Amino acid sequence: MSPESTDAPKDPREDPREDPQEGPREAHRAGADDDAGVHAEYSAPVAAFVERLAGDLTEAGMQRMAARVFACLLVSEQGALSSAELGRRLRISPAAVSGAVRYLGQLHMLTRERVPGSRRERYRLHADVWYESLTSREALMNRWLNTFESGLAALEPGSPAGRRVAETGEFLAYLRDELHGVMERWRERREQQDADRPEPGSGRGEGEADG
Repeated sequence: MSPESTDAPKDPREDPREDPQEGPREAHRAGADDDAGVHAEYSAPVAAFVERLAGDLTEAGMQRMAARVFACLLVSEQGALSSAELGRRLRISPAAVSGAVRYLGQLHMLTRERVPGSRRERYRLHADVWYESLTSREALMNRWLNTFESGLAALEPGSPAGRRVAETGEFLAYLRDELHGVMERWRERREQQDADRPEPGSGRGEGEADG
């Protein structure tokens, strides 16, 4: 999550019904183009979960609209939705969707793809979304470490300020190394789980007798 993320003042155009760029005809056409079998609205419990998760992510520093879009994609059946579908489900404008998916793309949390047989695009969460997002932080941490090294060179060795900067740099280096190990262990665990999972139609399942 970016520490620079702040919520912009609420734009009244977040409601697509009030967006001057999307009148009734455009909204109807967008709805007609939705993928078959994808409902425009969630059930009340799922909608409540989406907003609760978005609230938690916002508290953690993610942009509010990006958090809502991420939660919406997470609970979709295919993990992918078009801009029109996101707008209908979250009741936000195309501009709000565009800003949110751009932010999530910078965090390596989703990718853009073309809908087969159509000129429309949709946004899909990465299969290992948290893995992708966290491992991309290594480059950022390395940049921070270089900055702290330059700070140490500028400060008086052994001074209170020098010790604080040194300790912060040591913590970041430790965190980077530990994060790398955690991600590797998680990848190995997922691979083992996939290897142990019964193949479809294999006959293996719960309650199967041994021997």
